[in-house]
Amino acid sequence: MDKIVFNEIYNMDCIKGMKYIPDESVDLVITDPPFAIDFKAKRTNYNRTAHRVLEGYNEIKKEDYLIFTLQWMREVYRVLKESGSMYVFSGWNNLKDILIAIDEIGFVTVNHIIWKYQFGVITKRKYVTSHYHCLYVCKNDEKRKFFPYARYEKGESDLTGGSLHYKDKEDVWIINREYWTGDKKTPTKLPAELIKKILMYSSEEGDVVMDPFLGSGQVVVVSKMMNRKYIGFEIVPDYYAFAKKRLDENVYRIKDEQYVLNLFEEVKQK
Repeated sequence: MDKIVFNEIYNMDCIKGMKYIPDESVDLVITDPPFAIDFKAKRTNYNRTAHRVLEGYNEIKKEDYLIFTLQWMREVYRVLKESGSMYVFSGWNNLKDILIAIDEIGFVTVNHIIWKYQFGVITKRKYVTSHYHCLYVCKNDEKRKFFPYARYEKGESDLTGGSLHYKDKEDVWIINREYWTGDKKTPTKLPAELIKKILMYSSEEGDVVMDPFLGSGQVVVVSKMMNRKYIGFEIVPDYYAFAKKRLDENVYRIKDEQYVLNLFEEVKQK
């Protein structure tokens, strides 16, 4: 490979792939790395219909997770602009490795966000986990982009008179997971509402958004819809093909038979 180009995704290891990206050329990174919890990405997980769920999730051994995290984060730090930032999603199990890597590499932690969603896996001997951690970090806290009124004006209120601007910027985000009933899917994915919120606060049109661990391609698909440039990597061939199809055909969801819902056309018609 001679070079990496923007507005493209690649079926390769992100640690190798990011080496082809020039220094300080990415504005925003949004990513949900592998869990390292011996996650079995089976089609029966979460009561999903078997033939609709793509298998092949690439797991990292727990004992290798810190080294793995340091490796990919070093490359992110190199390619991220001084004005850029990164949002890393993580479960609680290996959060310590994420935090250690952030500090060791030299990222500045801006916020520790909690994403509360509507359901978790049923448990018998412990409490149900129904939240995700999100570390919002940057290279240079004085230069990083942030658009505080991108979603709500300073004086905008809800029906009770509460400040929408304040509520939307609290560090606990209550956003439901998406149900893709009848559609092809990967075992895990970030909801579009969550990605859109990050894009609006931490980027602007024309910025380069990267996801080193694409999965279903949510980050790049939503970035394209919001007129951002994008780049991403996915090591699992079936996941890459799924994300590539969504991008190439400008569809958000792919039906079991083929696809039907074309959000780009739907937006134009409105």
